[in-house]
Amino acid sequence: MGQRFDDVSDHLAAWIAAQPVFFVATAPLDENGSINCSPKGNRDELAVLDARRVAYLDQTGSGVETIAHLRENGRIVLMFCAFDGPPRIVRLHGRGRTVLRDDDEFEEVAAHFPGARAVGVRAVIVVEVERVSDSCGYGVPFMAFETHRPTMDQWSQRKGPDGIRAYWAQKNRRSVDQLDGIDEPRPQPPAIAPTT
Repeated sequence: MGQRFDDVSDHLAAWIAAQPVFFVATAPLDENGSINCSPKGNRDELAVLDARRVAYLDQTGSGVETIAHLRENGRIVLMFCAFDGPPRIVRLHGRGRTVLRDDDEFEEVAAHFPGARAVGVRAVIVVEVERVSDSCGYGVPFMAFETHRPTMDQWSQRKGPDGIRAYWAQKNRRSVDQLDGIDEPRPQPPAIAPTT
């Protein structure tokens, strides 16, 4: 049944990267606070950086729970399920940190993702993995993957860079439990007109 592993092996990393969806869960320290679990589509948006570090692109959302919880306490778990092939569930427990789009480190971590410069990308979440485990997955149903939804990209493109930053300022400053989310986003630098 369930096993623990010393780290994320190359074989496990390949399996993780092949999953079209994964789940992220975090929680505040307050026992009455709201636990959060979010599904994430994986369009090359998750990278195993090494045997003890993974990262994923954080797209703009209506909430900011993961970022707020990581700012407060760093606890995070990523879960992957096999919806086809042999049954399997893998969980990566660890400590996460947020590299926001305006942070100096963003370009370095964003280099791992082909879509990191898309308008809707809010941050990269980097996880220092402390526990790697799997379980049977016998209760997970077979489901056929068709394609990723284009809706997030379309919505972000319509808003544009300035509209996305205004959305962060309006919707992503505080969590549902009023924990700090994203500070006031820096304004976009003015575009430089091409020389002729």
